[in-house]
Amino acid sequence: MAGRDVHIPVMLDEAVEGLAVRENGRYLDGTFGRGGHARAILARLSNEGRLFLMDRDPTAIAVAEQGLATDPRVSLRHDNFATMGEWPALEGGLDGILLDLGVSSPQLDDGTRGFSFMSDAPLDMRMDTTRGISAADFLRDADEAEIADVLWTFGEERFSRRIAKAIVERRATAPVERTGELAALVAGCVGRREPGKNPATRTFQALRIRVNAELESVERGLDAALELLNVGGRLAVISFHSLEDRTVKQFIRAHEGRVQGSRRGPPAEAKLARLKPVGKAIFPSAAEVAANPRSRSAVLRVAEKLA
Repeated sequence: MAGRDVHIPVMLDEAVEGLAVRENGRYLDGTFGRGGHARAILARLSNEGRLFLMDRDPTAIAVAEQGLATDPRVSLRHDNFATMGEWPALEGGLDGILLDLGVSSPQLDDGTRGFSFMSDAPLDMRMDTTRGISAADFLRDADEAEIADVLWTFGEERFSRRIAKAIVERRATAPVERTGELAALVAGCVGRREPGKNPATRTFQALRIRVNAELESVERGLDAALELLNVGGRLAVISFHSLEDRTVKQFIRAHEGRVQGSRRGPPAEAKLARLKPVGKAIFPSAAEVAANPRSRSAVLRVAEKLA
């Protein structure tokens, strides 16, 4: 995440330190973005080290190709990190995996991508513009109940039903196809505004998560990461909202080998411990938040592969 025109990787030092980079190790940055974390990892690798880069955004991959493709230590793949288990180059295992979840600042700041209500643009929101359906397509085809469910589940929008009803009524005469149209429609539905927050914030977040299947990607990616990591390898994940962070936290806990007790019966048999958390959740410093306000909601969790 970053401010406009300047890409500032969030918790750069903390994330790279969490990976405990070994100079001859093999590492994956599954969300290249503009490469801030990747370059910091690469700087710690020897000539024998390897860095694998993935991003679902073709623009991000183009940046990686221009800046890093000639480095013999680097391999690139245009794809969702959820598919890392399908990349043959990773079959030899990894010593560390970094995932910086959610929408990136370059995506937010490019008004033509449709992620933000700050500029009027086609309502797209796809991280990978080469596949899938846009947010406008979803709002055109989904029924009222599905739209309301998406807004509530992924945006925790308490006016979800009211907004969904307004969208369906509006599309009877003209579909909602632009960010400005959607933002204005939501503003007309939301009675009270949260201080300092645009009334369309939750709606835009929910649609973005739905269009990009973000939570499903996190779940699939975490499962694949656990299998690809070598024993002693590290997983570092930066989340930006509670739905992502909850998924990561629960995944780590589920593989700690804890005994799940019950007051109604004997405790379940402990599973094999495959992960252990490395320290507690890490949050950006006050100085970082002051320099980069978009980092304020970030949470970094690190875990180590045990078996």
